Amino acid sequence: MTGKRRIEPDLLFNTNSTEETFALGERIAGLLSDGSVVALEGALGSGKTYLTKGIASRLGISENITSPTYTIISEYQSSVCRLYHIDAYRLNNDKDFEDIGGPEIINSNCISVIEWSDKILKSLPENTITISFEITGQSSRTIKITGVKKI
Repeated sequence: MTGKRRIEPDLLFNTNSTEETFALGERIAGLLSDGSVVALEGALGSGKTYLTKGIASRLGISENITSPTYTIISEYQSSVCRLYHIDAYRLNNDKDFEDIGGPEIINSNCISVIEWSDKILKSLPENTITISFEITGQSSRTIKITGVKKI
């Protein structure tokens, strides 16, 4: 645990379907602006990509959003912003993130959403919005958000 992360979440949500997780992503997107960094944490299949799809939809991105596990970084452009969808699953540490140009991306005027962000905690800016997913049932999730007070 680094000094950049809070122990208690600011907001807590329970979703019961991928559609509800998608809708929460759309709500979160309404809070984002150029330079926002969203760090996603949670087990495989917990809803990180569905939330990202919701964010992208609200930002006006019509392309199909998929997990960039093998490409590591996917870039999407809408009429209002550029979205970087980063998957740190295959990275070993912050040095690997630095080697692929990660700091330049997350310190740009674009929106960055990072899956498996717990692998690169030292690289995340102080004002990162952190979203943690916990699987609570076959299709239910508890989603904890730090870095924002209301959605």
